[in-house]
Amino acid sequence: MLSVDELFKGRHFEREIIILCVRWYLRYKLSFRDLVEMMAERSLSLAHTTIMRWVQRYVPEFEKRWNRFAHPVGGSWRVDETYVKIKGRWTYLYRAVDKAGKPVDFLLRAKRDVAAAKAFFRRAFAKHRRLPQKITLDGYQASHRAARELLAQRQSGGRTRIRSSKYLNNLIEQDHRSIKLRLIPMLGFKRFRRATITIAGVELMNRIRSIHTQQNWSRGKSRAGNLERGARCLSPTL
Repeated sequence: MLSVDELFKGRHFEREIIILCVRWYLRYKLSFRDLVEMMAERSLSLAHTTIMRWVQRYVPEFEKRWNRFAHPVGGSWRVDETYVKIKGRWTYLYRAVDKAGKPVDFLLRAKRDVAAAKAFFRRAFAKHRRLPQKITLDGYQASHRAARELLAQRQSGGRTRIRSSKYLNNLIEQDHRSIKLRLIPMLGFKRFRRATITIAGVELMNRIRSIHTQQNWSRGKSRAGNLERGARCLSPTL
């Protein structure tokens, strides 16, 4: 992993400015041009393509660093797919949260089929290193088949219960809205890789917010103050 000095070496702007622009773009309903205008009010002259390059360059690095502080997710997963348009074509975003709403994982795929569902579950299982106790799916049978076949290949896979419940999956369907609402101002994506990195950044902001909000409630602190601390949390991880 690169050191902080190496990570920001050669940039014409200070580290704090880069982190701020990337974080605001991923967290709030802002376009690149909105951020250019906001920075101009602070006497900083930026091109919107500069911020776009920052997002693509630094989101993977932020993910690596934040994963060192990641908390384990719960054992009951809610899994569903939603749609994202790339270059005028609909693609499929597989997502999962635990029963407390904490993000588990995501995967963007061009098709919605057994192979895509298997790729998602394989990634999620490997990332968390332990199988969930329950997986709640919608009625789409390809996802059920993919989960069953992957679990059958694992020694403890028989302990995981697969179920279908529209009521329980309302949690993940509602969670999709936060992602979709953030993607609307982005006016669609032109490249699959850029879409994947940007969505990874949006998901990272959701992870950070959910963790800090839960810590806030457990400690009895104000929600507003906690979210402000959570919004600045990328800097300490670097």
